[in-house]
Amino acid sequence: MTIDYPDFLPALTNQSVAEFEQESRLALAMKMYELGRWSSGQAARVAGIPRARFLLECPRFKVSTVSWDDEEIEAEFAD
Repeated sequence: MTIDYPDFLPALTNQSVAEFEQESRLALAMKMYELGRWSSGQAARVAGIPRARFLLECPRFKVSTVSWDDEEIEAEFAD
């Protein structure tokens, strides 16, 4: 996949082109993971990093790594 972007964007974010592109891949992967469209493994593969590192990066993007429904939460906190 190729995404065209203005040449000034890396400088605007005070990043090299490589840093900007890596962070952009990671941001895309994070969003697709957050939406439930990709698994953490699939997202990590797109981001080009190991799955464990991907999961450790989630808090930086304010993405939860755990998704519990009401029933699971109630069961967890029951006597």
